[in-house]
Amino acid sequence: MSLAQANLSSTSGATQGRVANANAWPFVPRLSLFTERLISAATLGSREEEVVAPVVALAFDYGGVLVASGKGWSADAMRVTRDFGAESRARQVLESFGPVEIDVLESHEAPLGCRADYVVGIDADDAAKCGFTAHALPQLRSLGFQVDVASDYPWQVVANDIAWYADVGRANGTEADEKTDWFSLELGIEIDGRRVNLLPALLDLIGRGGAPDEFESLVPRRGRPVAIPVDENRFVLIPPERLRVLLKVLGDLYRGDGRLESLEFSSGQAAALAELDDAFGGAAGSQLEWQGAMEVKERGKAWSLRPAIATEVPKGLQANLREYQHEGLAWLQHLRNCDVGGILADDMGLGKTLQTIAHIVAEKEAGRLDLPAVVVTLTSLTGNWRREIEKFAPDLRVVVLHGPQRKSLRYLARRTDVVITTYPVVVRDQDFFSVTPFHMLILDEAQAIKNPRSQAHQAIKCVDARHRLCLTGTPIENSLDELWSQFDFLMPGLLGNADWFRQKFTTPIEREGSKQRLTDLRQLVTPFMLRRTKEQVATELPPKTEIVRPIELRGTQRDLYESIRLAAHSQVRQAIAEKGLSASAFTILDALMKLRQVCCDPRLVPLESARDVKHSAKFELLMELLEQQIPRGRRALVFSQFTSMLAIIGEGLKQRGIRFVTLTGATPNRQKVVDTFESRQVEVFLISLKAGGTGLNLTSADTVIHYDPWWNPAVQAQATDRAYRIGQTKPVFVYNLIAAGSVEERMMGLQRRKKALADGILGGGKTQSAALTMDDVDGLLAPLSDGE
Repeated sequence: MSLAQANLSSTSGATQGRVANANAWPFVPRLSLFTERLISAATLGSREEEVVAPVVALAFDYGGVLVASGKGWSADAMRVTRDFGAESRARQVLESFGPVEIDVLESHEAPLGCRADYVVGIDADDAAKCGFTAHALPQLRSLGFQVDVASDYPWQVVANDIAWYADVGRANGTEADEKTDWFSLELGIEIDGRRVNLLPALLDLIGRGGAPDEFESLVPRRGRPVAIPVDENRFVLIPPERLRVLLKVLGDLYRGDGRLESLEFSSGQAAALAELDDAFGGAAGSQLEWQGAMEVKERGKAWSLRPAIATEVPKGLQANLREYQHEGLAWLQHLRNCDVGGILADDMGLGKTLQTIAHIVAEKEAGRLDLPAVVVTLTSLTGNWRREIEKFAPDLRVVVLHGPQRKSLRYLARRTDVVITTYPVVVRDQDFFSVTPFHMLILDEAQAIKNPRSQAHQAIKCVDARHRLCLTGTPIENSLDELWSQFDFLMPGLLGNADWFRQKFTTPIEREGSKQRLTDLRQLVTPFMLRRTKEQVATELPPKTEIVRPIELRGTQRDLYESIRLAAHSQVRQAIAEKGLSASAFTILDALMKLRQVCCDPRLVPLESARDVKHSAKFELLMELLEQQIPRGRRALVFSQFTSMLAIIGEGLKQRGIRFVTLTGATPNRQKVVDTFESRQVEVFLISLKAGGTGLNLTSADTVIHYDPWWNPAVQAQATDRAYRIGQTKPVFVYNLIAAGSVEERMMGLQRRKKALADGILGGGKTQSAALTMDDVDGLLAPLSDGE
């Protein structure tokens, strides 16, 4: 028979019923616990296979005369009068704790000369074998048994109330040499005055569990503890609820670098240390003693707490902060006080610039701005930052390092309060920015460094600054890797290296829709991100109405779409068959581009067959819509990805006598066209999505028209927020013009997936797979239908 693992945490009802009779035994039952090599019955007669098993020898001490149990008569046994009934009851008590008689085993046989009577566990794991030592032996002793354990018995256990320690120190690894804010953690127990580091055993357990953070598979069910080796013959039993927390914390810190004696982690990961206390909180007879750099643990605990509004609005700020903006200022001050970076990720239009200016003024008034703060922004936004600082903080000294004369102004940068520059300038002038110390480094529109291999990302990381901050309404546009890139700048090491992050988070969340990994990532980054939406805080804003206007492609425009679609689908399938899906991205995007151009206007399509198509359903709808809205006093922003489409729209507006201005990347004086529109000299503002998606305040507009959809809903939302932001007093209507049943309508499904990805991290929602699949490609290139 196979010996099943016994439940050793308590005695059976029969055992408990005999407790009162234990002292009435006419002998002392004596147990000897040791190991024996048992032979597998399946190998008898051939090559013998042995297994080391825990065994028990039982004897009865009749007043100094020792009688073996169940081994027949002996000379000593003849000298006493035995009580066979009592001996039988003693055996039943022992067997109630799980041991099985060796003689009845079918799977194994004892060797000749074996003096053991029982086997404790053959197919049991270390935890079950240690469980017998830890739980059964004390109870047997209380029932009157005398127990002897062999000194080399390999499943001995340390006391349950053993003292645990956590030692935090300065790291000595390569990464630590590059950064001074790297630390090490050692975790273990103290036995007989010496420390035993348990990290190697715990990390080995994680390594054997398969996926790095699938901890549930490592924690046994039914509340059984897990045995962790202490030395050659001893184990410590860890309760499952404690082990679950330990494995999670260690799994968050461990990066699979092969070093097992201690874990190295950045200061940004210190929040995980506070969770270690949770593993020991409320556990009777156990404690965790912290040693070493205690301030790291306390700092990590502080990071996990949102600050109360205790920060006063600085006197030099010429603005009235709304309540949520005051909270933002307190949060920024909290980050600086904890010496960590963060992302202010408020919705577009909620005043991230104002909150940041208030933060800079607070630093100056506190005497901490002894070095300048540097703001890195998009080239088109340098003037906006200067105007905002002059408006809200006129006492701050400002210098703009941009343009051909910037090098002559470098001397001013060292004696000013705020330096405003651009991402391209930081790349070109890396020799200056890498050696000039700054108090604060602020990245505006921080999605600009979303590619970690870009020159901008590498140059920005080299800037010497005490504190770092990202400002962006869209920290995740396309992939979670963009979030990693920003934290790689803010707090290197918090999210591991790029490969580790992709394996642990990006792939499971985006491709597999893992809710657990999403929750883990959100918990990891939440202390360092502040995200508020208009719906949450700007309740005074007028309503915003989203309208999808489907347009039917008919006649020659529909025929053109189908002819291009058939040819493109064939080319895409051939490319994928030859090179695979990921290597065919250019072919796929080119095919989709042509189809989107047909939907916008056949005049955009650079094909001979498109020249004969004179009808554009969407263009005609747009003109009809504007001719209806403008006489009613409405003012419109029209966005398109295609600058050539804006030119076509402009010609249509001229023919109809509608005044307009245009903003694209080629516009020489950006502010002039903005002022022209805001002063109501024109009624329509034509804007390219790339040039006008950020940095504009156009609250005089109350109508937003997205002529063609873009892949990323966050980019479209940014564009909408040029009008729907603080300061808007009129209801805003947002029109999305979509060619029904076409690639445009199918793009909206992909938009929803990307929005779910961002919401899952920023808003605590659920996410789903976000990677493009072959089914997606076939769906996008499917035949034109009557709408979905």
